[in-house]
Amino acid sequence: MIDAKFNPKSIGGAKPDPPEKASTVEVTPPPDVVEPDAELTAEEAEQARKRYLLTRFWIGARGYWGRGGDSFAWPCSLGLLTLIVVNIGFQYGINLWNRAIFDALEQHNGRTVYLLSVVFLPLVLGTIILVTAQVALRMMIQRRWRSWLTTAVIARWLANGRYYQLNLIGGDHKNPEARISEDLRIATEAPVDFIAGVISAFLSASTFIVVLWTIGGAMHLTIAGSTVTIPGFLVITAVLYAAITSSSMAVIGRNFVHVSEVKNQAEAEFRYTLTHVRENGESIALLGGEEEERSDLDKTFTNVLRQWALLARQHMRTTLVSQGSSLFAPVVPVLLCAPKFLEGSMTLGQVMQAASAFAIVQSAFGWLVDNYPRLADWNACARRIASLMMSLDGLERAEQSNDLGRIKRGETEGDVMLSLSDLSVSLDDGTAVVKETQVEIEPSERVLVAGESGSGKSTLVRAIAGLWPWGDGSVNFHADMRLFMLPQRPYIPAGTLRRAVAYPGAADSWTLDKIKAALDKVGLDYLTDKIEEDAPWDQTLSGGEKQRLAFARLLLHNPDIIVLDEATSALDEKSQDKMMEMVIHELPKVTIISVAHRAELEAFHSRKITLERREGGAKLVSDVDLVQRNKKRNLLLRLVKNPRVLPKASTTSIGMRPSKRKN
Repeated sequence: MIDAKFNPKSIGGAKPDPPEKASTVEVTPPPDVVEPDAELTAEEAEQARKRYLLTRFWIGARGYWGRGGDSFAWPCSLGLLTLIVVNIGFQYGINLWNRAIFDALEQHNGRTVYLLSVVFLPLVLGTIILVTAQVALRMMIQRRWRSWLTTAVIARWLANGRYYQLNLIGGDHKNPEARISEDLRIATEAPVDFIAGVISAFLSASTFIVVLWTIGGAMHLTIAGSTVTIPGFLVITAVLYAAITSSSMAVIGRNFVHVSEVKNQAEAEFRYTLTHVRENGESIALLGGEEEERSDLDKTFTNVLRQWALLARQHMRTTLVSQGSSLFAPVVPVLLCAPKFLEGSMTLGQVMQAASAFAIVQSAFGWLVDNYPRLADWNACARRIASLMMSLDGLERAEQSNDLGRIKRGETEGDVMLSLSDLSVSLDDGTAVVKETQVEIEPSERVLVAGESGSGKSTLVRAIAGLWPWGDGSVNFHADMRLFMLPQRPYIPAGTLRRAVAYPGAADSWTLDKIKAALDKVGLDYLTDKIEEDAPWDQTLSGGEKQRLAFARLLLHNPDIIVLDEATSALDEKSQDKMMEMVIHELPKVTIISVAHRAELEAFHSRKITLERREGGAKLVSDVDLVQRNKKRNLLLRLVKNPRVLPKASTTSIGMRPSKRKN
């Protein structure tokens, strides 16, 4: 069911947001299209595209700290920075404690050792509290940032039917549900960890480089009778050590980002295949397609395992570097300080302080070594969510531009319920599906839209609903009109049967008696005892029962105009007749537009218009009254560029016979 987005009164009773305000979370407009340089090779153009994807992600994500973002964003961020700085201070305090305790042990000073043991407790407790608070605040930022950005993306995704339109256009936006749930989670969690890690690493390195320079001093080496002095030898060693490990990691893991990105895509495709099987379980079971589905699942999962194997190789290579680095790091400063300690120019406490400082500096410099795999995973996830953003950008720009051609939405004049004014419907590449038509539908009319398969009937219905945006001309509705659509396959939401019947309204919008009465009128009275039962009704109900349930919704919502798109296709002829008779009896003033193939439905309609598929787009070729009318009307004005008026409703004027059925 689809509420008219342009209508002041929606079925649910709430006023829908206008198109330009569909997403109020992300305040920045979509960026301009960035075309790759024509002189770039295919590989260079792909690399440029990937770089731009990261830029596009930050364009949308940084709004969390902007004017339209979260009011807690900056206080939480500054609070996290403060905790990091204070924690570095406690680390420095523990580093000084290491020097003091080992000096006391070397001097056999028991009183100082006991005193330092007492001091150690508040240092440890303070560090634990700071680290715990830092984790809590960091995760709060991650949670709130994810919430803000997810809300922004979903708002844009759902606005103006874009979630449906993405299926009609090209682009890298497959499996948007996986991108919004999993990829967006990683894309917002990792940056907070990275930034906090970088700040902490920078402050740690800056603080403890000073410690290394102060403690280590200069090293004097005698080479071939000459004395060479190396100032700050511990600092130089730490920098060289980190440079070697980081460069080794960059070389070994240079394909990490690409492999991680491909692995994430394979995982998303596997999840989509599993979901597709679940959603179509009944059809698969009835057709006995388990083996074919198993083959497809095996093929998809084999690709997942293949990509995991490639990723595992990357992890093995990076582990060699990180593990080797972690084993050597504590030993190197002790060996470097050993000559000075043995000659008596350094105390044991200074050696241990230098070893501790060297480990902290090495850890800070080796941040890339430890986080490269996760950085690669974030890179891949950020690009996937940015690809979805770019596809939404394209749809949003198309809504604001006349270059592609957009069907306009407006209001009718007088009592006319619906008018199609010079309406043409085309694909997003400009290919015409339905050519120029002009139709007016009056209150209480029941119009049957007929035509062979592929003539554009369903496309015309989507254009009326506002789901198909591309084309020309306008679709106009009465200002106080409430539109309700019944598709061929009704949507059954999760939850109770009461919620399914009330959808898209709230489950408690109607009393149980009214909902039971609606179910009784459509022949589903045997389900009234289960109305509060929470069950998988989408899998439980048959196709005919789902269509009957959709008619029950119709009775509850009591709209002004109904669009039936093969809404009785799963019903037998007798049940179909009962449904149509019930609608006409219960809603005598409703305006009906039906799209159907069954000729029997003519008996329940007052008018029939026919679409005919032609080269260059389908055209409306006939407009016939199925019942006698007294009031003159001009309903079909133009079928081609040269206007002509069809003969007035003689059912034989275009080779049609009047229906034998009477309303």
